[in-house]
Amino acid sequence: MFADLAFVWAAIIAFAVLAYVLFDGFDLGIGILFPFFKDKHDRGVMMNSVAPVWDGNETWLVLGGGGLLAAFPLAYAVVLPALYAPLIVMLLGLVFRGVAFEFRWRSQNNQELWDFGFATGSTLAAFAQGVALGALVQGIPVANRAYAGGWWDWLTPFSVLTGVALVVGYALLGATWLVMKTSGEVQREAHRLAWFAAIGTLVLIGIVSLATPFLDRVYMQRWFAWPAIIYTAPVPLLVAAAAMVLFWSLKQEWDALPFVAANGLFVLSYIGLGISFYPYIVPPKLSIWDAAAPTASLEFLIVGALVLVPMILGYTALSYWVFRGKVDPDAGYH
Repeated sequence: MFADLAFVWAAIIAFAVLAYVLFDGFDLGIGILFPFFKDKHDRGVMMNSVAPVWDGNETWLVLGGGGLLAAFPLAYAVVLPALYAPLIVMLLGLVFRGVAFEFRWRSQNNQELWDFGFATGSTLAAFAQGVALGALVQGIPVANRAYAGGWWDWLTPFSVLTGVALVVGYALLGATWLVMKTSGEVQREAHRLAWFAAIGTLVLIGIVSLATPFLDRVYMQRWFAWPAIIYTAPVPLLVAAAAMVLFWSLKQEWDALPFVAANGLFVLSYIGLGISFYPYIVPPKLSIWDAAAPTASLEFLIVGALVLVPMILGYTALSYWVFRGKVDPDAGYH
């Protein structure tokens, strides 16, 4: 029962992190793309496209972080000291972005300043998330059930690479979201930017994917050893298929399919990450079961999760359904 609950909670947290990336990724991407849109009205349309959902999207980040603390306290205690710097930068970026989102509409004289804050906060948050991910993938040293590394261990060429990759990937999600949700000049510019972001994302996915197996012998065995390669080979093939759908749908100037295909790239990349990680929650040594809370705690927590997760999914689905369709370019956010 203990092992099963640990696995279930690992799946819940993994789902929450993926949901955060998919739901909050495109509105962070809109902030990243802000400097490419010079017209104030166009920027307003971009913000209106995410105004009804952007703060609710961050619920998944709270669920992932809170779930990690509650269900895997040892992993939480190891990961936070290792990644304090990028996580603090991420949180500050999200704060600046959130404040700028609200104040932009209420400060006509300083609107450009708040636009800068929105773009900078979004870019910093995305980059810091990518750096934290890269640092986790390359491994966190653990000794006596505690973090055994230094303050700057998170900063490596690989973590910077993953930081840049996530910024470009979020830009792709933001651009394809705008293609789906807007019309006119905003949609045309988003469509143009989506091509560049798509090419950059795929190139960076390839570079990160090629570099990852060389970080640890376990990763190399997962992806290239026999018979594991039978199960892992479909992932890059599906990435190639999603890329073809993305480029084809952009060429056909479809509205929704580019966004679906871009999200497919993220889902497949996340699956690839899971293949490399499992069963470790803090690679290369701390497994799901090593880091799990006591059985009684997991049993208590799962009751709350069974109530809260469907509720979050329900109101998320409702909000996206209510605000479906194109954004009214003359509407305002208040």
